[in-house]
Amino acid sequence: MKTLILASASPRRREILKQVGIDFTVIPSTKEEVITKQEPKDAVMELALQKAEDVAGRADGDCMVIGADTVVAMEGSILGKPEDKDDAARMLRMLSGSRHQVYTGVACICGEKKHVFYEETSVFFYPVSEDEIRCYIETGEPMDKAGAYGIQGRAARFIRGIEGDYYNVVGFPVARFLQVLKKWDEQSSRI
Repeated sequence: MKTLILASASPRRREILKQVGIDFTVIPSTKEEVITKQEPKDAVMELALQKAEDVAGRADGDCMVIGADTVVAMEGSILGKPEDKDDAARMLRMLSGSRHQVYTGVACICGEKKHVFYEETSVFFYPVSEDEIRCYIETGEPMDKAGAYGIQGRAARFIRGIEGDYYNVVGFPVARFLQVLKKWDEQSSRI
């Protein structure tokens, strides 16, 4: 197995990869993220590839670079990380009592080979009161998370259910990623 480099500073992505026993090094991308795509699935793949290409251009040796990006989308509109507490409250009000999608794009680069994919998960929120929104925002937890919530944290109380991959909502669809690695290894061994 090649050296894996995670082109992300996300503590959640690091935790997920460690949880499944993957050894990796972290070299966060320093490239400014630029979205040119409108569709959430296309935007996350574009951003993941930008991160992976940035780090692959600086990496030494025989390695695979993994870039990832996650967004929350409500009725086709991307909800990124909140700019401030008011923005977090606005997002949480939008999500309250409704269904939305979480998209994570993953880009893998190994030498000249590239593979980019996305995973989509639907998340259903219970109705959330203004008091619950205010109290949640005061914890500070939503401020660095797409859509202003972390399913793995205190916002778990708002989740009625999900359709799809839980780890995708946390920030990295690890099972799908491992399937991609498995296919990649099988193809490499046939060469």
